[in-house]
Amino acid sequence: MRIAVTGSTGLIGSALVDSLLADGHQVVRLVRHRSRTGPRPDGTTAVGWNPLLGQVDRAGLAGVEAVVHLAGAGVGDHRWTDAYKREIRESRVLGTETLAAALAGLDEPPKVLVSASAVGYYGQTGDRVIDESAPAGDDFLAEVCVEWEASAGAAERAGIRVVHPRTGLALSAAGGAGGRLFPLFRLGLGGRLGDGRQYWSFISLADEIAALRFLIDREDLSGPVNLTAPEPVTNAELTAVVGRVLNRPTPFPVPRAVLGAVLGELAIEVVGSHRVVPRKLLDAGFRFAHPDVESAVRAAL
Repeated sequence: MRIAVTGSTGLIGSALVDSLLADGHQVVRLVRHRSRTGPRPDGTTAVGWNPLLGQVDRAGLAGVEAVVHLAGAGVGDHRWTDAYKREIRESRVLGTETLAAALAGLDEPPKVLVSASAVGYYGQTGDRVIDESAPAGDDFLAEVCVEWEASAGAAERAGIRVVHPRTGLALSAAGGAGGRLFPLFRLGLGGRLGDGRQYWSFISLADEIAALRFLIDREDLSGPVNLTAPEPVTNAELTAVVGRVLNRPTPFPVPRAVLGAVLGELAIEVVGSHRVVPRKLLDAGFRFAHPDVESAVRAAL
């Protein structure tokens, strides 16, 4: 297939591109710098777009059969100032609107748009088990996710199958939260965050990529699909597993007040609880390579 990917240099995007290329697919990268467009040494082709200005090189998308849209400002990359919260929202909403409109306007639109979302859609859910039927939350990230998903409407109206993978914590030593936390654990400085009772809905990077490809191929799946392992764990449980796998002590819990001082409003998410399960994936027969936290941590490390 000829598959376009936005956010192709991020943790998930780069792993997805490698997986697609390894299986012989043609990959089109959407990039923001004109100087980087054209054929690349890795066998991909880069075409230009400017998501905030509503610009896409539509000619470069000719013949694309599927699109995976992963681009957006990193939620954990900076403190949540008003300016950065605006960047988080606009990078997702305006970017998705731009892409969806461009795809809808093609003479031959792709069959499917897999447009990223996150388990933050559900807000803070405590210890309640949540699947795709649950309503949206009412905090900042939940509101962003609602707008983010709705902004793909032009593609849906054009008859493109749209899927919203609501991804949890993707475990990898190469980046994301794992890329920051695992080095601390290796130094013996790891510990639970806050009281550790908050649920973290994780997924291994390998399962994340396999699930995204599953969504491309399965014509019967659309709308929201949770991309999380079947067995969410608490932060304390995850901490214990990482310590055991690395054979390191985990003696240093980080109090909630300290997290608040360091992270600001982002601390709400770090100590917040999302106990999300992948009901649609399981019902569709998707098989996880790493269904439990220990196998996912071992795969990441």
